[in-house]
Order: sequence, then C-alpha cells, then structure tokens
Amino acid sequence: MNIFVTSDTHGHLEKTYDMFEKVSQLTADGEKIDTIIHCGDYQRDAGSIEGYLATPVISVKGNCDGQRDRDFKVVETPWGNILVTHGHVEIVDLDYDRLSYLAEENQCKAVCFGHTHIPVYEDYHGLTLINPGSLTSPRDGTSGSCALITATEDQLQVAIYYYSNFFDKDEKKKSHGGFLRGMINYSDRF
Repeated sequence: MNIFVTSDTHGHLEKTYDMFEKVSQLTADGEKIDTIIHCGDYQRDAGSIEGYLATPVISVKGNCDGQRDRDFKVVETPWGNILVTHGHVEIVDLDYDRLSYLAEENQCKAVCFGHTHIPVYEDYHGLTLINPGSLTSPRDGTSGSCALITATEDQLQVAIYYYSNFFDKDEKKKSHGGFLRGMINYSDRF
C-alpha cells in the first residue's frame, strides 16, 4: 500500500500536484499511490486534491480550519494502524507525549501529523512519527517537503522528499536568523 502524505497546504496546491506526480514514479515496482493523507490546515484543499489527482484523500482539520477540538482518523494498512491528526491540540511544538498517548489509545503503530511545517520521521518510544512538513510554507529553510509511506505486512517504509530534489536546483537554503537574533543570543557583548 502506497500513501502520499502532505500537510499545511494553506490553499496553495501547485507544489502538491507537482510532487505527487514525481513521487508516484518512485513507488516500488511502479505501483500506483493508493491514497493521500492530508494532515490538516486547509482541510478544504483535500477535495481539490482528490478531484485533480483522482486519488482518495483522507484528511483532518487543523488549527487554521477553526478546529479547537481533537480531530483524528485511523487508517488501516497491511502493516498496522496509522493515526492521522494535525497535532496542534497535542501540542507537537513542545513534545510528542500527547501524540503518543492518542496513538496508544487507538491501537496505532504510527502517526502522521502536521502543524510544525517541519518534516519528521523518527521512532518515539516504539511509535513511528511522520510529519511530511509543508510544501507551501516550510519552516526548516528548505523549499518544502512531503512523504511517501509504503506499508506491507512486514514493514513500514517512509521517505521524506524535498521539492528542491526535483525542482529549483539552484535554490539556496534560507537563513535561520539575523541581526536581531544575534543580539538576543549574544546580548552580553553590549
């Protein structure tokens, strides 16, 4: 089972369409992508994505959708259940504990989430965490990212793909700070 994962599209879908086409060519044995997961922020984009790419979309609401309560879905795969949530209610900016508890409560072995606009693929106390980042407004200094999940009965494979790997080859990495940040971090100089 192949799953394309995106998040935080915020109404701008061009890069999502571009990356879906590129990533579709990278699936094992040329298999098609079975479904798309949209981890929130502009859930209404899910309908446009589904219509344009003719692929089913599973989506949840995020903080920019006016969602204050917990919204999540459980996706069944051959490997095991994957929890899909935006992550703002679980305060993923701080830590992954609440996310881990929610996954455990719903018998999930992995979680797809968004909110931070920064890609994550890691093991957190036995739970696989997947944040595709954002193709629209990345916060990690890159040109944006998405993820591809390949789930078989034996394993879960995850790959993070960056827009700049396929497009914008000459793009330079953005700076993570400036004059004011330097003053704050080194205020004892003055």
